Amino acid sequence: MQKLSPIARRAKSARDLAEAKTPERRRKKAENQRLRRAAKKAGISLKGKDYDHKKKKFVTVKDNRGNYGKGTKK
Repeated sequence: MQKLSPIARRAKSARDLAEAKTPERRRKKAENQRLRRAAKKAGISLKGKDYDHKKKKFVTVKDNRGNYGKGTKK
């Protein structure tokens, strides 16, 4: 959790919500939900895994969010 002033916290919340509601993010979220539900139904263990939209498969959270060791900053 970040330590932000009340004004900065509200501004960040508004930015985050705007990003979450973009058509691309909504499509990815819906796709993720469909695939997770199907995988659970098939009996696949998803503990500690996220769906990677580039590789089109479930990978570890660490790998997916860390860009496979390359980091997320340029």
